[in-house]
Amino acid sequence: MGVVIESDIWEPNKSIYILLFIFSVVPIFCLPAKSSANVLDHASSASLLRFQRKFLLLFAISSVMEGLWAVFGEYELAYYGFSKDQLLNVISVGFAVSLFIGSFIGVLSDLLGHKKLCLLFFLLHLLVSLWKLVFGTSTFCIFLSLASSIFSFGFEAWMVVEQDKRQEVLNDMFWMMTFLESASFIGSQALANYLIDDNVIRNIKSLWIGAAVLAVLAVGLVTRGWQEAPQTSPLKDYRVSFYRHVISAKRIWLLSWAQSCIHFSVAAFWILWAPSIVADGREVSLGLIYPCLLGSKMLGSTGFPWFFHVPLVLRTEEYLMYAFSIMGFALSIVAYDYQEIGLLVTLFCLFQTCLGMVLPFLARLRTTYLPNEIRGGMMSLSLMPANAAILFLLVLRGHHYIANSTITSIAALGLFSAAGCMYSLKKWGKQLQPSRRNL
Repeated sequence: MGVVIESDIWEPNKSIYILLFIFSVVPIFCLPAKSSANVLDHASSASLLRFQRKFLLLFAISSVMEGLWAVFGEYELAYYGFSKDQLLNVISVGFAVSLFIGSFIGVLSDLLGHKKLCLLFFLLHLLVSLWKLVFGTSTFCIFLSLASSIFSFGFEAWMVVEQDKRQEVLNDMFWMMTFLESASFIGSQALANYLIDDNVIRNIKSLWIGAAVLAVLAVGLVTRGWQEAPQTSPLKDYRVSFYRHVISAKRIWLLSWAQSCIHFSVAAFWILWAPSIVADGREVSLGLIYPCLLGSKMLGSTGFPWFFHVPLVLRTEEYLMYAFSIMGFALSIVAYDYQEIGLLVTLFCLFQTCLGMVLPFLARLRTTYLPNEIRGGMMSLSLMPANAAILFLLVLRGHHYIANSTITSIAALGLFSAAGCMYSLKKWGKQLQPSRRNL
């Protein structure tokens, strides 16, 4: 009599997808009346309404393009024969580029124009796609890292500058961008699976063609009929403004540190979430868990307008303080013991839910504390400590000097320190200018 050994592959319960979809989408149709009136309001000026619709479409396309690399990047490198150590080196090079070049791109964005930088984002993706189609090589991590740096701040800065005169709609645009980014990442997973069709060797070029088509479409949207106000501030005036509002302001330092901590924790999360789940050789359907994580982030983003458009019980800094603490607590449990897959996925979903709420709140604080003319430079430079820390830890990890649990613990400590920054901001308070009291 033969013995049949069945393979037990862990998969999320299918009801989770239904619940996440319902709780992420239904709140959009039940938003408070004030929010519903501001999101793509037909009473707005025609030019502003066109910008909102066109911008959200463009941002969705850019998110799909970023997601194609995030979803299929490792498989693509494996197609080229990269080992695990080589994959780690590629990731390290990417963060090095973000550190030494990407940290200063925001300053160029403020001086030259945010639209031009967003256009560069699509041109970089187009260049990488054409390069791979023609030469079929994997020398592209530098350009994609630069594109990711632009993605992290360029589109938000552009949107804020264009809508400065309609500040009451900015907060709704913030959470809609977070929602669209997560939804587009899920869409990029579906697009990659469709183009590859379980045959990497035969259909690998289909992925590059798809990315090139999206890039060409986006370039056409940006360059046709979309004017941007010229940047007239000379470098000397920019330096004076930057010093006055950023370098000499303690509140900006606290906000920058919080942004750096969240950037570090998110980067560490996406690098380590899969290795943590499949530790000890466990078989898990990672492709089914990925939508759960992004769906949780979508759920968190839809909670933002409910906090903002109803009478606030707490200050913005207090909401962020509690959210950072919950995220740090979740990662602390993961660092201590990550043996149970169900508990791990639950903690990861909790982390992403809080993240979906944190990002719009942080964008709101940036609008409160920072003038628009230096927003891009502040955002890109604030990520420098995070990129440096990630690069340092990846180098140590490559030489087996540090464990994944230690990196997760450091990310948790960073989140707790970000909560402390929000507590200090709340304690100090801020006398808002009359023009920004309605944010």
